[in-house]
Amino acid sequence: MARIDHFDSATGPKHKESRAMTTEKGKAASSVEDLNPYHIAQQQFDQAARYIPDLKAGLVEFLKRPNRMITVEFPIETEAGEVRNFVGYRCVHNLIRGPGKGGIRYHPDVTADEVRALASWMTWKCSVLDVPFGGAKGGIVCNPKKRTKDDLRKITRRFIAELGDAIGPYTDIPAPDVNTDAETMAWIYDTYDMMHKGRNNLGVVTGKPVDVGGSYGRRHLAGLPVLHAGGAEARCAVGPELGQGCHGGRTGLRQRRRHRRGALRGGGRQDHRRQRLARRHLQSR
Repeated sequence: MARIDHFDSATGPKHKESRAMTTEKGKAASSVEDLNPYHIAQQQFDQAARYIPDLKAGLVEFLKRPNRMITVEFPIETEAGEVRNFVGYRCVHNLIRGPGKGGIRYHPDVTADEVRALASWMTWKCSVLDVPFGGAKGGIVCNPKKRTKDDLRKITRRFIAELGDAIGPYTDIPAPDVNTDAETMAWIYDTYDMMHKGRNNLGVVTGKPVDVGGSYGRRHLAGLPVLHAGGAEARCAVGPELGQGCHGGRTGLRQRRRHRRGALRGGGRQDHRRQRLARRHLQSR
């Protein structure tokens, strides 16, 4: 907010008007929504913690903050012969329930706070579902669409080499995420395995190809629950009787069952998979 140090009585009304305008600008600036993902995650935890009055303040702060945050910077020689530098992050939020678990994403907009937030959400998600993992997340600031496959392989291997023993089957287990896939996970496993000879290192990463210890159906697992939930909701929305839902109430839908239509929105990788699965399901009926 701007501050006026001198007041001229001859221009009092104008001064008051100016001060009012300045105050309004200050209010507008302070009301701008904070979209920092880490700040959002902390606010969400604070809201949830109010329902656990016995949770001590010090423990609340401990559960909000990450256990460790690693930032690495490294160069690679690209396929074009240039030397480019990249920044990577790996955050472990909490290890109380088990080893850290979370994906690695490649995107030009990856930030440290985004990684912290995603690791936090992973901890709480595993806890709510009673899954024996802690929360972790990682990312590299790069644009995969402008990198060749050989560049991405070098970026991945160098990132894992820099992390060293910070990841492992009993400490922190990466997984696919935005712009990473089973092949990326195979590079991670192979790099880690070369650095830790004589061990069974298959558990260092999930989402691997099936022939190196991956799981069948893993590619579609993130999309299937939404597809099944959407199908169940559609069956509830239009029951045997027109306008009758699962709870016997009117749904507002006027089409007969054979004329039902729906939309799957989104442009992400899992959204495309859900759309493909939905098409296959409808074509098989």
